[in-house]
Amino acid sequence: MDSTQLRAMQAPIKDRYRADPKAAFITLKANGSLESDGLSCKVETGRAIATAGLHPATGGSGLELCSGDMLLEALVACAGVTLKSVATAIDVPLASGHVSAEGDLDFRGTLGVDKEAPVGFAEIRLRFDVATDAPQEKLDQLLKLTERYCVVYQTIKNGPKVSVSLQRV
Repeated sequence: MDSTQLRAMQAPIKDRYRADPKAAFITLKANGSLESDGLSCKVETGRAIATAGLHPATGGSGLELCSGDMLLEALVACAGVTLKSVATAIDVPLASGHVSAEGDLDFRGTLGVDKEAPVGFAEIRLRFDVATDAPQEKLDQLLKLTERYCVVYQTIKNGPKVSVSLQRV
């Protein structure tokens, strides 16, 4: 796909959202089942059922997916798709590339060992390695626009309003 094809594909969608801003608001959903053996949660991914469990650093077997890893994987997926879309839109040729994310956790917090230790990632690093002959100013623009338009990156960076509830069924 080139920039002309991308613009043609997205033009009617953008026009619709300009004409009807409410049409751009969509609620994405995720569901999981607690009805599994052990300390795990079965998550519906849309393609299969993924079983998430405790990280080995908190007593897990390592056989189930770790939700922290899944968060980083979602960031890599979103950032990779966004980077490729932006590269296409601004005509930055990519011969190849790699996206990686890593995050630092102090498991004392999540295990309640130290009440002062934070729960969650203290730092996340996202990295792109690209093979391209594009000039540096185009690469700077590519990174800036990828950061701006990556949904998962912006969600992590800006911390949306979150609510939690518990209901008896």
